[in-house]
Amino acid sequence: MTEQHNRVAVVTGAGSGIGRHAALALHDDGYRVVLAGRREAALQETARATGGDDGTVLVAPCDVTEPEAVRALFARCADRFGQVDVLVNNAGIFGPSAPFDEISPEQWSDVVRTNLTGAFLCAQEAFRHMKARGGRIINNGSLSAHVPRPHAAAYTATKHAVTGLTKAISLEGRPYGIACGQIDVGNAATDMTEAMSRGVLQADGSVAPEPTMDVRRVAEAVVFMAGLPLDANVQFMTVMATTMPFIGRG
Repeated sequence: MTEQHNRVAVVTGAGSGIGRHAALALHDDGYRVVLAGRREAALQETARATGGDDGTVLVAPCDVTEPEAVRALFARCADRFGQVDVLVNNAGIFGPSAPFDEISPEQWSDVVRTNLTGAFLCAQEAFRHMKARGGRIINNGSLSAHVPRPHAAAYTATKHAVTGLTKAISLEGRPYGIACGQIDVGNAATDMTEAMSRGVLQADGSVAPEPTMDVRRVAEAVVFMAGLPLDANVQFMTVMATTMPFIGRG
């Protein structure tokens, strides 16, 4: 896809997991990539993994919960590459694994601030940069945007909210050629899901291991979504380990 060599993708949460693999896959497909996240050392590891010492990679430490930091992130992208074509809105945390009545207001606020407010701030700033020439925003939802896990109220609530954010951006982006879609991932093998193979709480109160899938399958899906022409959109995509307990969960 030679046209991708003129395109720029910002990936948040690019220091590990899905964000790292999505950034690597986009770079392999010819995108110039901006690696955003809180941990500069981890972002530098991702940058080294791209082999992109030719000016096609920008490491941009950023706390997505801080409006000024997000504005600075996209300003750096525009200064370096002149445009923003794709945002992979991936940064997020799982938060506390605790019964509903034991989640503290501070724990709740931390998850909302990262998963929802952070996604909003990044999407809003990307939208502003894309209004003149179009672009694409890909929000990382979750299977928890559809069905909750036990002891994950904060994560579940924010991922349901991300679905609403995706729909709102899709609607308001139409006049400007801005497409917005969401990828809902189930049990990609990352540090965040490492506990799945050892056993996690199920809806019936039992603890059981769950299948995982290669995180590269998610990265491939992101590249497909990003590469569509702007007159087409994957509104929602679910990518999951085939035999994980999602269909029929509970």
